[in-house]
Amino acid sequence: MNTSPVNPITLEVVCESLRAIVKEMRASIIRASFSSAIYELDDFSCALFNPAADMVAQSDDHPGHVMPMPWSVKCAMEDFQGNIFPGDVLLLNDAYRGGTHLNDVTLLYPIFDDGDLFIFPAVRAHWADVGGMTPGSYSGLATSIYQEGVRIPPIKLYERGKVNEGVMRLLLSNMRLPDERYGDLNASLGACRVAEQRIQKILGKYGRTLVLDCISENLDRSERRIRARIQDLPDGEYCYEDYLEYYDGEVLDPVLMRLRLKVSGDQLTADFHGSSPQVPGVVNSSLAVAGAGVFVAVKSTLDPQGPVNSGAFRAIGLNAPEASIVDVRGDAPAGAHGEVRKRAVSVMLGALAQVIPEAVSGDLSGTSFPNSIGGYSDARGRPYVYIEVPAGGNGGFHEADGSSAFVNVDFGSIRSIHNVESLESDMPLQVRSCVLREDSGGEGERRGGLGMRRELRLCEGEAVYSVLGDRAVIPPFGVHGGGSAQQLAVSCQRGDAVTLFKTPGKVTGHRIQKDDLVIMESAGGGGYGDPLNRDPEDVRSDLLSGYITPHRAKAGYGVVFTGEGKVDNDRTRALRLDIRSRRLALTVKADETNPYIGNRGKRRVVRLSQTTVQRLGVCVGDLIELVGNHPAPLRCWIGFGEDIEDGSCPMDAFGRSVLGLNESESVWVRPLPGPSAAGGMAV
Repeated sequence: MNTSPVNPITLEVVCESLRAIVKEMRASIIRASFSSAIYELDDFSCALFNPAADMVAQSDDHPGHVMPMPWSVKCAMEDFQGNIFPGDVLLLNDAYRGGTHLNDVTLLYPIFDDGDLFIFPAVRAHWADVGGMTPGSYSGLATSIYQEGVRIPPIKLYERGKVNEGVMRLLLSNMRLPDERYGDLNASLGACRVAEQRIQKILGKYGRTLVLDCISENLDRSERRIRARIQDLPDGEYCYEDYLEYYDGEVLDPVLMRLRLKVSGDQLTADFHGSSPQVPGVVNSSLAVAGAGVFVAVKSTLDPQGPVNSGAFRAIGLNAPEASIVDVRGDAPAGAHGEVRKRAVSVMLGALAQVIPEAVSGDLSGTSFPNSIGGYSDARGRPYVYIEVPAGGNGGFHEADGSSAFVNVDFGSIRSIHNVESLESDMPLQVRSCVLREDSGGEGERRGGLGMRRELRLCEGEAVYSVLGDRAVIPPFGVHGGGSAQQLAVSCQRGDAVTLFKTPGKVTGHRIQKDDLVIMESAGGGGYGDPLNRDPEDVRSDLLSGYITPHRAKAGYGVVFTGEGKVDNDRTRALRLDIRSRRLALTVKADETNPYIGNRGKRRVVRLSQTTVQRLGVCVGDLIELVGNHPAPLRCWIGFGEDIEDGSCPMDAFGRSVLGLNESESVWVRPLPGPSAAGGMAV
C-alpha cells in the first residue's frame, strides 16, 4: 500500500528533474573549466544537498567524491549555523573534515526560498595544483599534511554576493597556475548559478512543500531498497584484513586495515578497530573516505541499479579508532585518499565473499595510481602540471574475465587515460606508447583484467615527476583459489639507463630532463577460481591475443601446446595433475600469540618450521598467502619458529575466521609474486 503523500508520477518527475539539474551542472563545468584534469579526465562531481546535509541528487559522478561530501556539508553547516545568507558561497578542501585530498576543492552554493535556506548545489573538483612540496601537490613521501598543499577549512569566499578579495588572493597566491585555478573556480561557480535558475523554475511549478515531500520520500525509498537487499543476507560477523604500503624512510613497513563486518537484520556495520594507528606517510585518510569504500562495495554488489543518495547511506554504520589510518587526525598527511578508499573496497570484498561468495570478484587493481609531472614550457611560455591515473585491471568474476585497463567501480565516470591530442598540445610531453601489460592479470578460471603500460617522453627542458600509488609490493588478491595480479610499477629511463625507485609506487619530485621517459605500469585485477580449471582453449586465446606469455600459460595454467600451437590435451592433463600434487597444504594449529609485528606499521607474520620454509622455496621475510575455505586469501610474511612442527601452520582466531578454518583443517600455502623489474626495491 502506497502511504506516500506524493503522487508517484509527480515524485519521479521532480526527482528526475533534480538529477537533470546535476547533469546540466556537469556539462557546464566541462565546457567552462580550464584544467584538463576536469574537462578531459572528468575528475569532478556535482550534487544537491538539503540543509540537513543529506545528498538528495547526483548523477554520473565520482563515488570517491560524492559519498564523503555529506560529511563536508555537515561540517560547513556546523561552522556557519545561523550565519548563511543569500549570496554566500562556501569553499573547503579540509581532508580532516569530510574532504578527500587537498586537491579536491568543494564549493557550496546556498539557495534560499522566501528567506529560508532550501538547497545547496555543490561541486567537488580536482584542482590540478593546490600548492605543497611538488607540482600537482602529489607527494608519495609526504610526512605532514602541510607538505600536501593549502588546507582550506569551510570559509566564505563570497559574502552576500560580494567576493572576499583577501581570501581569493591568499588562496591563489599559494597555488601553482593561479589563472587556471581561478578559471576552474569560476566554472564551478557558474554551474551552481545554472542550478539556481533551474531550481527556481521547479519551485515556481511545484512549490516548496511538494518538492520537499518528494525529496523526503525519495530518500526514504532509497533506504528501504538497500535495507531489503541487506535483509536477504545471513546475520553474522565477517572478518578480513589487508595492507597499505607505508615506508619508514626507505624501508617498507606495511600498515594494516582490519575489518569486522556485522550483518544484523537490515543493518550493516563496518568496524575498523584493530587497524593501524595513523603514520607520518601518505596512507591515511578520513572515515568519510573509508566509508565511501564500504558503500561502493555494498552498493555495487547488492544493488548496482539503485539510486545513490543519503537515504541509501542510512543502512550502513561505521566505527573506527580515532587517529588511525581510516580516521586520520592532524597533522598526518591524507593525500592517499584514493588508496585508502580502494583498500576499504578490498577488505569489504574479502568480507562479502564470505556472505555471498558467488557475487564477488577478484580484487580490483587497488590503487588510483596518480602520476604528476610539473615544469615550465619555454615553447608555450607558461608552467604546466600534468596529472594522469592510468587504469588497471578489474577482478575476474563468476561469469567472465575481468575488464582490462578499465577504471574501477569507485572511480565512477573518470576517464583515466589522458587524451593524447590534448596532452601533447597543452604540455611538452609525448605519449610514446600505451599498451596492455601482458601477464598482469591474476590467473584464474576467470582471468583478472590486465593493467596498462604507458610511456611518456619529456620533449623540452626539465621537470619533476611524482607518484602516489599503492599495490606496488603487495599485489591485488584473487578469490576462490584465483591468483594474484601483478603489482603496479614505475620507472624512468634516460638513454639506456633505467632508474628504479627504493620506494616503489611512492616518489616525490624526481628530476627528469629532455628526452627522458617516464614508464607507468598499472596493476592488474585478481583472478577468480583455480587457474588449473580454466578452459585450455581460453588460455590459448589469451596467448594469441598477447594477454599472457608462453611461460605463464605453462607455469600458471598448466597448458602445453603442440608444435603447431594447438593445445596438447594429454600433456596438459598430466602437467595439471603434477602441479596440483606439488601444492603445499599445512595443518592449522590454534595459536593466540600476537601475529603482528612492525615499527610504525603492523603486518601479520606466520611462523613456520625451517623444513616447511624450504619446501615453499621462500625465505624468512617473504610475502605469502594462505588459502582456506572462504574465497579470499590471508596475506602474511614468513617467520621462523624453532618450536613449530613440520607441516603445521599456527594461526590466531581472527586469521582462522578470515579463512573459515578450524584447528586441524588444511590450509593451502603459496608464495606471492615480487614486484616486477620496473618496480624493484632499489635503484
